[in-house]
Amino acid sequence: MPPVNQLYTELKGQGLEVLLVNFREDPAHVRKVALERRYVAPVLVDRSGDVTGRLYGVWGPPTVYLIDRNGQLVAHAIGARNWSQPAARQLLVSLLAAPR
Repeated sequence: MPPVNQLYTELKGQGLEVLLVNFREDPAHVRKVALERRYVAPVLVDRSGDVTGRLYGVWGPPTVYLIDRNGQLVAHAIGARNWSQPAARQLLVSLLAAPR
């Protein structure tokens, strides 16, 4: 998660929002892990998994959804991604620069 923390910190002033979603775990445990790992983005907890699983079809992490400024889903990926690559940063910068 350090690359995600870095991107979020660098690009949030340009409008990047990152929401980390945890599901089916105890909220106290999630808070502890988030503090230990120094996550800087907000961490949401779906304790039952109803929203993440049934509504969005996420049954196992990591899953990423990229949503543009107009609220449109522009990309979806399941599995780990290397967010430290220049291409990942460029993708986010281009989404942030796109007209509304």
